[in-house]
Amino acid sequence: MSWQSVPQYPQYQDPNQQYNYGGGYPPQGGYGGGGYPPQGPPPQGGYPPYAQGGAQPYPQGPYGQPYGQGPPPGGYAPQPGFIQPPPSAGGYGAYDDPESQPKNFSFDDQSIRRGFIRKVYLILMGQLLVTFGAVALFVFHQGTRNFAAKNMWLFWVALGVMLVTMLSMACCESVRRQTPTNFIFLGIFTIAQSFLMGVSATRYAPTEVLLAVGITAAVCLALTLFALQTKYDFTMMGGILIACMVVFLIFGIVAMFMKGKIITLVYASFGALLFSVYLIYDTQLMMGGDHKYSISPEEYIFAALNLYLDIINIFMYILTIIGASRD
Repeated sequence: MSWQSVPQYPQYQDPNQQYNYGGGYPPQGGYGGGGYPPQGPPPQGGYPPYAQGGAQPYPQGPYGQPYGQGPPPGGYAPQPGFIQPPPSAGGYGAYDDPESQPKNFSFDDQSIRRGFIRKVYLILMGQLLVTFGAVALFVFHQGTRNFAAKNMWLFWVALGVMLVTMLSMACCESVRRQTPTNFIFLGIFTIAQSFLMGVSATRYAPTEVLLAVGITAAVCLALTLFALQTKYDFTMMGGILIACMVVFLIFGIVAMFMKGKIITLVYASFGALLFSVYLIYDTQLMMGGDHKYSISPEEYIFAALNLYLDIINIFMYILTIIGASRD
């Protein structure tokens, strides 16, 4: 059987379909009719520039010469009906992002943390304004001092309200996270604590109270700046601080039965130092970042409550030190 009698494979060309050759093999370029090459030895002098049977000329190389007479081409010549897909910029396995936007999750986390810190300090500033406003009212207004002295039952009521609201926010997650319940409880707690602070400040002279306020402001500012820039991680000291708090409470119970100037100064100094370290600890918990532990951005009420209690306790113990030094 000669090569002319070999059945030809039909060639179907569809420019809208990629890799579609009508179900057969792709057409062979360079030979007439797309069939098999002729049997037998090739003619002398190499292949002619045109194939037998009116076939198309051989594909030329990049230098205008047939293959085998110049540098090899970079690949196969495109066949009729074949639409070459566009090259992918990302290499093998790459895909295009439909949004074409960089996804920087660290920036999002930092933005949330900054908003959380701003919210905490705004709430804290409101609490401190109410508290020290009440302290100024009780210290500098004689009518308010007389009213508090004649109605001491208000002191115990405020103490009970303060304990209930504080424990509710500290122990119940739903209370401190649900709005407006968290702001209502925090507002009631702040009012009760402000009343207790005002009544306690009436035992001291106005100059002593002003001196304690100034020292407290300077100490808290210095400790906050230290917490923001120090490389030491105070968030890992939670267990040590709890142990120191237990010792401090036992010391306070003993000091109730052993009254004296020396023990009062030691107790107040220890309390001021302990809550100063707590202020650094709570500040770094709020900051997050490179610290080992951090508070959730949803706990802005709890973070503001911690900082507020630290500052109030520092103020009270500094005021106690000033009063004991006067006596």
